[in-house]
Amino acid sequence: MRNLLRRIFSGIVYILIFVSSILFSQESYIVLITIFGFLAIWEFSKMIKTKNYAAYVFFPFVLFLMIKRQESFIITGILAITILSSLSLIYQLFTEKAVKFTNDRFKLGTTIRYIIFSMCFLILLPFHNNSFHPYLMISILCIIWVNDSFAFLIGKNFGKNKLFPSVSPKKTIEGLFGGLIFSLLAGLVISKFNLDFSLLNWLIIAVIVSLVGTIGDLVESKFKRQANIKDSGNIMPGHGGILDRLDSLLFAAPFVYLYINFII
Repeated sequence: MRNLLRRIFSGIVYILIFVSSILFSQESYIVLITIFGFLAIWEFSKMIKTKNYAAYVFFPFVLFLMIKRQESFIITGILAITILSSLSLIYQLFTEKAVKFTNDRFKLGTTIRYIIFSMCFLILLPFHNNSFHPYLMISILCIIWVNDSFAFLIGKNFGKNKLFPSVSPKKTIEGLFGGLIFSLLAGLVISKFNLDFSLLNWLIIAVIVSLVGTIGDLVESKFKRQANIKDSGNIMPGHGGILDRLDSLLFAAPFVYLYINFII
């Protein structure tokens, strides 16, 4: 009971900090996610056993470049690299191939593509048509939180068929579809209040967030299983590390950015 209360309390604090930073200003949002980014780099570096500090220098440099040049070919190139890297991780997940780190250079490359680039697109998500849209980001957060919550509740109470037992024994197929259905309902509700996009677009965003987010959770679980650890860190009581809390959103961010800025 104490662990449950601790988990609920830390979750509420996390949500309040996240939403408050979005609503206060674009600068506060950028600062908060940048802090999350440094923490995620630190946790992932421990997970893959590397002490290459170049990632901590590269992150603010590429972030500054992407924020200042949002309309340039640089964004397109980095997005293509990130999507291809994510697809490679998905392939390794479903073929059950281990992610092999032959040297520190490969570890740095994985950190850049998996953590740094994805974190940059998470920061850029609410920037649309050269302006900051806080409620766009809040809407995406609502979908991911609805998906995670109902996937857990339905999976726990009705789940019988394991989704990916070799990586995450607790996830079920029933939970996957439960999270997807409620994500679509969340997209439907959001479309009535957030008129940035049409109903169809919000439903497609909900599908991307739900399915790609779930895969992102599995990818991070695979990294943890290879490292033989339960959580990426202990910064959030009851939840683990910041990477544990952001894994779904982080992995889905480049795909949502692609849809919003290049397809709609």
